[in-house]
Amino acid sequence: MKKTTFLIVGKHAVLEALKNPSRKIERVFVTEDAKKKLNRENQSVDLFKNLSVFYKSRRELDNLCGRDETAHQGLVLEVEQLEEITLKEYVSQNHDKNTNLIALEEVTDPRNIGSIIRSAVAFNIQGIIVKERSFPSKSKLLYKSASGGAEHIKIFKVSNINTALKYLKTKDFWISAFDVSAKKDFTENNWKGKNVLLFGSEGFGLKSKTLSNSDFMFKVKMNKNIESLNISNTISVVCHHIFQKIK
Repeated sequence: MKKTTFLIVGKHAVLEALKNPSRKIERVFVTEDAKKKLNRENQSVDLFKNLSVFYKSRRELDNLCGRDETAHQGLVLEVEQLEEITLKEYVSQNHDKNTNLIALEEVTDPRNIGSIIRSAVAFNIQGIIVKERSFPSKSKLLYKSASGGAEHIKIFKVSNINTALKYLKTKDFWISAFDVSAKKDFTENNWKGKNVLLFGSEGFGLKSKTLSNSDFMFKVKMNKNIESLNISNTISVVCHHIFQKIK
């Protein structure tokens, strides 16, 4: 049975997908100028080798991409989803002493998730746990915001976040919830070992049941004149600190 396809758009998202040998690409839609520029900037590799390339005008690409305000930059790929590994498969195969995963509860905005993916890759987070039913896995906005990062990180789709957290605790992971009600700043932790960084939505935070499955609660200290940061900015701050701490 043929897998369903979706579109990835934008220079960085398209470039990293083209360079990823695990990404199945059905068709490439480009303007001539965009293809020439991409080839000129990446002369060491034949990005379009053995691919079906279709030249389109910018207006044709606009129509192909729809009206979701995603700037395609003259580059569009029709792709299949990457092969997925389950959370349990990953844990059974992973033997790193220091492992950091992110878990997201009710974070559904594709721009935010894409930015989170970008930061996670930048700061060596090994994977992101999401609720399968609410994860926008075929969103052009997500891939564009991730700026190619989606090709370089594992996304673990689970049916229930709390069930996943309980499982990870049996595998020696520490669950650290980030919540505005926390008393302790996250920089006070040493972040050695196996960690899950647990975040909820900006509007509602983490559910009480989910908080009860955490081992620690942390906050990000900031100027009292600002109530909170965007969720993707918060995660970027946290991940950068941990990256510096354990590298």
